[in-house]
Amino acid sequence: MDELPIGRRVAYWRGRRKMSQQVFADRLGKSKSWVDKIERGVRRLDKFSVLYEIADILQLDVQLLLGKDPERRNDALNCIDQVEVDQIRAALERYDAVSAYFDQVPYPPLLSDMRKAVNHAWLTYQYGRYGMLTRGLPKLLRDAQAADAAYDGDDQRREAAHLLGQVYQIASSVLRKLGECELAWLAGDRAMAVSQRADDQLLAGIATTRVASALLAMGRARSALELNLRFANRLAPDGVDDVPPQRLSVYGMLLLQGAMAAARTGDAATVEELFRGAQEAAHRLGGDHNHYWTCFGPTNVLLHRAAAAVELGDGGRAVETHLAIDPVAFDALLPERRAHHMLDLARGFAQIGDVTSAGEMLLKGDRLAAPEIRCRPIAHEVMSDILRRTRGAPSSSVAELAEQMGVGI
Repeated sequence: MDELPIGRRVAYWRGRRKMSQQVFADRLGKSKSWVDKIERGVRRLDKFSVLYEIADILQLDVQLLLGKDPERRNDALNCIDQVEVDQIRAALERYDAVSAYFDQVPYPPLLSDMRKAVNHAWLTYQYGRYGMLTRGLPKLLRDAQAADAAYDGDDQRREAAHLLGQVYQIASSVLRKLGECELAWLAGDRAMAVSQRADDQLLAGIATTRVASALLAMGRARSALELNLRFANRLAPDGVDDVPPQRLSVYGMLLLQGAMAAARTGDAATVEELFRGAQEAAHRLGGDHNHYWTCFGPTNVLLHRAAAAVELGDGGRAVETHLAIDPVAFDALLPERRAHHMLDLARGFAQIGDVTSAGEMLLKGDRLAAPEIRCRPIAHEVMSDILRRTRGAPSSSVAELAEQMGVGI
């Protein structure tokens, strides 16, 4: 990025923000032709006042446009910035396990400390605190990789691999939400590989859902469906009565993720078949649990049913499904799950033309876990749609949220 002309940097960040040249020009008060000339380098961009205005619209530090190291922004604390993306990428590109064949890691972190750090990272993710999580991820990745490379006793080696696999999964999940899908796929793929060293089929099963989710986010729904089903078939209970709840949870999540991929392809019959299997697993589980960080259970099945209905273009069915959810059970779920559901509901309401209710769902999601709404590209798309279709001015609360998200009215 540092070697690029400033116009190319503007084009890069405009693309990252999913903003067309016309929309960008409108927010800047310029013509589309002016933007095009700036990005192609035909016209110089040498006024600092314009540079700062562009940086504000693109929600980034002006130093990034100038090809310099950015100052950390206070208003980006709840999301992720390019500094963190680069640091996470650098951590994912490390190969400590290979280096350990030649040089022993001198001071590996204690496994007891790693357990605490990984558990804290999971809770940070499931409470929707993505900014806090991404700022700590590079160090957590490096520490987990160092531990995995250092310990050589059988039990310690397996535990270190298990912890590293979890860290890769956390990274994959948050990167996917924040639009860094290629890195999410890489982290998920690493998690699948490490789970073999950890000798844990269930860890591998959940890692499979991370890879499949990244594939789905990249538009490869068929591959995501096949991957989820292939591993779900290996973990299927096969009529056995005494199935561990952890296995039921992982198996159920594989089916739910498969249903989401099938919905993206428009295959309603497969969606329903997979939901029936997931519902049966949830019934056998007997409630909502967080085994292997799945939050799997009857309530999460309904949340995925609503999300799949949205993917199938049936917003009305999504709203009906929401009304069938037990409010007490829903309130017991972790904030990320509830805020994610509010975002799905906002999409559902928008599909049936109720943009007022769609805005209300975004506001509810923002109160539950603000980064789930303010940091996700899909939420920005929904807000843009709401603003575009609202007759007259939006409510003051929706307008304020849109401003905080950086979505123009």
